[in-house]
Amino acid sequence: MNILFIGDIFGEVGRDLVADYLPKLKEKYQIDFVVANGENATHGKGISKKHYDELLNNGVNCLTMGNHTFDRSDILDWIDHANCLVRPANYSKYTPGQGTKVFEVNNKTIQITNLLGRVFYGGIINHPVEILEDIVANSNADIHIVDIHADATAEKICLGYEFDGQVSAILGTHTHVQTADERILDNGTAYITDVGMCGPYNQCIGMDKKNVVYRMKTGLPASFEPGGHPGILCGVVVKIADNNQVTAIERVNLSPLNNYEM
Repeated sequence: MNILFIGDIFGEVGRDLVADYLPKLKEKYQIDFVVANGENATHGKGISKKHYDELLNNGVNCLTMGNHTFDRSDILDWIDHANCLVRPANYSKYTPGQGTKVFEVNNKTIQITNLLGRVFYGGIINHPVEILEDIVANSNADIHIVDIHADATAEKICLGYEFDGQVSAILGTHTHVQTADERILDNGTAYITDVGMCGPYNQCIGMDKKNVVYRMKTGLPASFEPGGHPGILCGVVVKIADNNQVTAIERVNLSPLNNYEM
């Protein structure tokens, strides 16, 4: 089983990259299932129903989310019916949507769980360790992929070690910068601190750099707008044997730097 996880899809550029390169990636790596973080898919904040459908039509099988899940209020009209979308499981139990879902693929069950880190978010969410403990205790899936959407690298690393051997992969998202620490932990869990972003390349983590730099320099308010092309597509391929053991995790990074060569 080969699972491709694409990092935070950011705006139109990110969606264009998925449309252009996902078919090629699926062919090269013989991908069986595609997960992508979609919390920035619509203009950099949140996701619309139109773009949810677009990404599924372009080959994504499951979309995870994060702190921008509910930035667009219209998501409340359709999230409970979105069978391929997973929002952070450690939101309140009263929050619409589901935090973990199971998919059947090639006679295997694949569980996708989304979590939100607590650093900089504090008491607005439940503790990710407590929530994941409950989810793991009630899981019978063959393969379990966890998207931990968090700012702090140490928080992600600790979650990886805590659940090493209990889930198939702990994959970090949110910072939009791909880290070079992909590995298989001692007890068999694939791990990376951040898979990176799928969006504008020469910008500030997706946003047009001019106003971001202006606000950093002056401290004054500035309107942030998504950047344009060219783009960068980051992700990882997690390879899993027939016995459900992870055999490899490989970074994917397509950008102008490598002429989008795979």
